[in-house]
Amino acid sequence: MVYAGKRGHAAVDRELYVPRSWTSAPDRCRAVGLAEETTFATKPELAARMVARFLDAGHQAAWVAGDEVYGGNPKLRTALEERGTGYVLAVACSHEVTTGAGKFRADILAKKVPKRAWQKLSAGAGAKGHRVYNWAVIDLPDPRPGSRQLLIRRNRSTGELAYYRCYSPASVPLTVLVKVAGSRWRVEEFFQSGKGLAALDEHQVRRYTSWSRWVTLAMLAHAFLAVVRADEHTRPAPDALIPLTCNEIQRLFITLVVRPVHDTAHRLGWSNWRRRHQARSQASHYRRQATQE
Repeated sequence: MVYAGKRGHAAVDRELYVPRSWTSAPDRCRAVGLAEETTFATKPELAARMVARFLDAGHQAAWVAGDEVYGGNPKLRTALEERGTGYVLAVACSHEVTTGAGKFRADILAKKVPKRAWQKLSAGAGAKGHRVYNWAVIDLPDPRPGSRQLLIRRNRSTGELAYYRCYSPASVPLTVLVKVAGSRWRVEEFFQSGKGLAALDEHQVRRYTSWSRWVTLAMLAHAFLAVVRADEHTRPAPDALIPLTCNEIQRLFITLVVRPVHDTAHRLGWSNWRRRHQARSQASHYRRQATQE
C-alpha cells in the first residue's frame, strides 16, 4: 500500500497474497513459515486490512485510489464508506451502477453523456507534460449519507474510456475526483522505482519470513530516498536544473557514501549535467503540449 502526499509518496504496508490452493493445504503453508491460522483472503480483503491498520494507527488519509480489482469489490467500498474515507476506484466497463432511471453498465451510461458535459482537465503533471483527458461525472442516487458518482475518463487522442466508482462524505467538485484518480499512477511509479532503485523484486526466497524481511527493507530503502527527495524539494533548485529525483539521489548516495571515489567533483558535475538536460527536455515537452492545445 502506497501513501501519496503533496511532497512525495512511499509504501507504508504490505501483504502477501496467498492463493487458495496454498491455504487449503496446511502442510504446504507450514513448510514455508506461514501461520497455521492463515486463511484465504482476496486482494480487496488484504487492501481493507492495510487501510484499517493505517487509519487505526492514527494516520489520516482522506482518499483511497485503486484499480479495477478493488473498485469492483462492494465489500471494500462499503468498508471505506463506513469509515468515512473517500475513494476513487477504477471499475470495468461492464460494471453496473444504479441510477434514477435504473441499473446500467458503465459503458452504456458513457454513451448517454452529452457533449457539453465533458470537461478537459489534467490528472496531474508528468515528465512529458500534463496528463490531460476529457472527464464526465454522473451522480448516483443513494439513500445513505455521502456523495456517490460514476467518473468517466476519455483519452483525447484515442477516445479510450476508463471508469471509476467515487464516494466522498460530502460533495466535492469534479476537479477533486480527477486529482484523486490521477494519483493512482504513484502506485505504479513506486513499483517501477522500487524495483529499479531498491531491488523490490530481486528476491528468491522460500519462506514467508524471508519475503517479509526483504520487502520491508526494500520499502525502507525507497522511503529513505523519498524522504531525502521531499526534504530537498523544500529548497529551490539551482537555475536550469530539475529538482533532485529519487534516481539521482540514489546515484549520489552510491557515489558519495557507499563507494566514495576521488573524483567527487567530476561525479557531481555529471549529476548537474543530467539534471540540466532533464530540465531542458521537460521544458520542451511542456512547450510542445502548450502549442498543441
